Amino acid sequence: MGVTKTEFFNEQQNRLAILLKALAHPARIAILQHIIKQNACICNDLVEELGLAQATISQHLRELKTIGIIKGSIEGTSICYCINETVWQQAKDELNNFFVDITSVNRCC
Repeated sequence: MGVTKTEFFNEQQNRLAILLKALAHPARIAILQHIIKQNACICNDLVEELGLAQATISQHLRELKTIGIIKGSIEGTSICYCINETVWQQAKDELNNFFVDITSVNRCC
């Protein structure tokens, strides 16, 4: 977020922006939904499930792992991913706080 002058914004605003930026791609949403639906660590089935190239999926997994919402472990030649439940809960709390902060909508328009 270099050009956006993150120092002008508070920590919560910056965290929420990073989270939303990482989630702002339909492939990443689909990856998260697939991992959650499996209710287990997934390894190599994302290419078949989503129909995207392995390199593309790897790039999206890297973005999700960078923010910590998924975690991975190496098993032989495969890297298996699952939801990081602690970070998932923090993300849910951040989004909930963002939407709850507005208690009433000003009907000025």
